[in-house]
Amino acid sequence: MLGPGVFTVKQTADVVIVGGGCMGASVAYHLTRRGITNIVLLEREKLLGTGSTGRNAGGVRHQFSNDANIRLSIESIHLLEHFADEVGQAVDFHQDGYLFLLSSPASVAMFEKNVALQRSLGVDVQWLDAGAAERLAPGLDATGVLGATFCGRDGIADPNGVTMGFAKAAQQAGATVERDTEVTAIRIANERIAAVETTRGTIETPAVVNAAGPWARRIGRMAGVDVPVDPIRRHIFIAAFDRAAAAEPARVPASHVMVIDFDTTFYFHREGAGMLFGMGDPADTPTFDTTVQWDFLPRVIEVAVTRLPALGEASISHAWAGLYEMSPDGNPIIGPARAVEGLYLINGFSGHGFQHSPAAGRILADLITGRDPGIDVSPFALGRFREQTVSGERYVV
Repeated sequence: MLGPGVFTVKQTADVVIVGGGCMGASVAYHLTRRGITNIVLLEREKLLGTGSTGRNAGGVRHQFSNDANIRLSIESIHLLEHFADEVGQAVDFHQDGYLFLLSSPASVAMFEKNVALQRSLGVDVQWLDAGAAERLAPGLDATGVLGATFCGRDGIADPNGVTMGFAKAAQQAGATVERDTEVTAIRIANERIAAVETTRGTIETPAVVNAAGPWARRIGRMAGVDVPVDPIRRHIFIAAFDRAAAAEPARVPASHVMVIDFDTTFYFHREGAGMLFGMGDPADTPTFDTTVQWDFLPRVIEVAVTRLPALGEASISHAWAGLYEMSPDGNPIIGPARAVEGLYLINGFSGHGFQHSPAAGRILADLITGRDPGIDVSPFALGRFREQTVSGERYVV
C-alpha cells in the first residue's frame, strides 16, 4: 500500500514501456508518431539513460557482419544525421569513421566477405593497408596488421542527448514518463497482458514493452517468458596525457576516429584532450556487478601500448563499467513474445543497442501498431533460438 503523499502512476495506458534508456525512449517516440500517445514509460532510476545507455562509448557504425544489423545501422545513422530536424533536438555526432584492424588471415577472409555484403547494401567501406591505417590514425602502430577497413560515415554520438531527445519529443506528444518507479509484477489474464504493478501503483494495459536492457530476463519472467539475455560487464578507461603529448599530432589521433583491433577487441577513440579505450574480457561471466575490476587494467594496457604506444605514458583519469545485454547469437530480439499476447521485446543488442535504437524503436512501434516494418524481422524473432534458422553477429566488440 502506498503511503500518504506518494504520487501514483496513471491507472490505465495503451502501452507501458519498461526501461527508460535509449531503447525505451525510442519506442515511445515512434509510437507517438504513429498516433499512440497514451503511453507510460517507466524508469526505476531517478534519471533516464543511467543504465547501459549512460555507460557506453557512444560508437555508431555500419560495419556489421549480419545483413539485418547493417540495415538497422543504415536507418539509425540516417536519423542521427538528421536528428535535430526530425526529433527536434540537436545531438553531438562526430562522423570521423570506424577503423577495424585485422591481424589474422581468418579475420581478413571474414571481413572480405562482409565488406562485399556492406557494399551491396550501399555502405561505402574502404580497404586499407597497415600504412594507410597509421596515416588515418596518427600514433597508431599497425605492426602485424594484414589489412584494415574504414567507413567514414561511422562515428561517435551522444547517448544522453539521443535518449533525452526521444523522451522529450514523446512527452510533448502526450506520453508520460515516470522515473523512480520500479516494476514489481506483470499481471496476465487468459494468456494476455492485463496490468503492470509498480512501486507507485498499478497500470492496467493491454501491451507491455520489455526495454529493460540487461534486466530483460527478469522482466520477462514476470510475464512467464524466458528472454535469453545475460548481463556481461565491459570496462571503459579514460587516459589523460600531458599537454605536450596531447598536442603532438604524431602521438595520438586528433580526430574522433574509432580504432578497433578486431582480434583482441581492444578499441580507442579521442575523448576531449584524452583517450577513451577498452577491451572485452573473454573470461567474463554473467553479472550485474558494475564495479571496476582494476586488476583487469594491466591486461588491457599490455595490448593498448602495442597499438597506441603513447598510452604507456598516460595516466588513467577515471574508469567505469557497464553491462552488455548479450543474446546467444549477438543479434537483438525485436517483436512480440508470442506466448503472451501484448508482450513485446526489444532486448539483447549485445553492445550495439544505443547505435541501433533509432531503427529498432521504429520497427517495434510498427509491429505494435500493425504496420509493415519494411524489413525482414525473422532474424530478430525470439523463436529463432528454438528453431536455429538464422546466423548471428560476428562483429561483437
